[in-house]
Amino acid sequence: MLHRFVVVFLAGLTLLSAAPVSDPRLAGAFREPAKNGWTFVHLEGDPYRIGFQNGFLLSAEIAEFQKVVALELSHDTKKPWSFFRATAEKDLWPLIEQEYRDELRGIAEGVQAEGVKLDLWDIVVLNAWLELGYYNTWYDKQQGQTSKAVVPERCSAFVATGSYTKDGKVVIAHNAWTGYMDGRFWTIVYDIVPTRGHRILMDGLPGLIHSGDDFGLNSAGIAITETTISNFAGWDPKGIPEFVRARKAMQYSQSIDDFIRIMSERNNGGYANNWLVADRKTNEICSLELGLKNVNALRSFDGYFCGANFPVNQKLLHEETEFPAGDISVSGNARKKRWEQLMAENKSKIDVAAAQRFMSDHFDTYQGKVEPNERTLCGHIDQSPRGLVSWQPPYGIAGAVQSKVADAGMMERMSFAGSAGHACGTDFKASDHLAQHPEFAWQKEYLRDLKSQPWTTFSIAKDRQP
Repeated sequence: MLHRFVVVFLAGLTLLSAAPVSDPRLAGAFREPAKNGWTFVHLEGDPYRIGFQNGFLLSAEIAEFQKVVALELSHDTKKPWSFFRATAEKDLWPLIEQEYRDELRGIAEGVQAEGVKLDLWDIVVLNAWLELGYYNTWYDKQQGQTSKAVVPERCSAFVATGSYTKDGKVVIAHNAWTGYMDGRFWTIVYDIVPTRGHRILMDGLPGLIHSGDDFGLNSAGIAITETTISNFAGWDPKGIPEFVRARKAMQYSQSIDDFIRIMSERNNGGYANNWLVADRKTNEICSLELGLKNVNALRSFDGYFCGANFPVNQKLLHEETEFPAGDISVSGNARKKRWEQLMAENKSKIDVAAAQRFMSDHFDTYQGKVEPNERTLCGHIDQSPRGLVSWQPPYGIAGAVQSKVADAGMMERMSFAGSAGHACGTDFKASDHLAQHPEFAWQKEYLRDLKSQPWTTFSIAKDRQP
């Protein structure tokens, strides 16, 4: 249903609001017109109201995103959507605390208010989407069946401080790798003012309570991002869903200690990541490698941590992954080497501009030359020779779909710069790729062109300071 937009002039900024004045649940909420591929949404209030605003303002995007996730899950796991709805109700819901239950209910009622026929369990599945591959592997094992965890490589990222940055303060950056079919939805900028906890500015997907690719800042000065641990398998059915812990950590972390505690407590192993965290108040950075059996935190006031889907800790690598650590042709290993090169070459010079260059880097360390592919920081898995693709179908039409960067000054202002599409300036043409690779015809209904957009700076709504 098309929203009726009302132009509102507020604090020198023209905004478009979809909120009927008569509905108090939408008070203070708004979405702006798309800007360079991004949609900015401001949400505020108690958990239910925040959820309702999310569902209402992004109802059309949520409806289409659900269709894409349903298609991907059925293709990857050979299980119907109804299986995951049952998982959401019976296995995940009992482990979600009341605050986030209320927000999830709000999202469901928000989309329904706009005529979208999705319910609470559909919304919970969308929020748990990134960890359901881990659940599926565990579930099949319980049934005496064999299935391999679908844990593709997702993202390149770094955080640096001290002698590595131009001003000695923290810089953090991340690009999200995923399939282009679902990656086009990863262009929401959420400005969330909850009644409890800290204000949040993060990127995200429509209808989620967490970022998903986990790039965000809070008003306590904490910046967070991550990259997945490749070839990982592990699941604790009694653990708290990752999407709940990720949102809680973004909302309630006052310090790096808080972040480690929240993410580690009752960890279910789902969506296992190497988390990169910065505290602009102290200029400390952290790498929290969060497996299921192994949890490893490294911290520094002078150095860097990088992520490219490789396991950091050797014990975690051997006990919880099947990652080929010695294979330098593997994407995670090649990108790790590239990060090490860039950090050494740019020591004392890293700032926002340098981070933006890193996000568009096309140097393949395995081949020793510039060639965009699965081994470059700006991922182009779709351009890799078919025999070299580590991210096999259904993920062959994939790569970096957007990028974000921030330094300490931007964090203090609650601001970050984002680039939708490939930061390098390369566009993806869906029809051309499908014509060359008919094995991906199953994606045709929802696969779209991915246009590279210019870097754009986003900040919290100025009239609503934290």
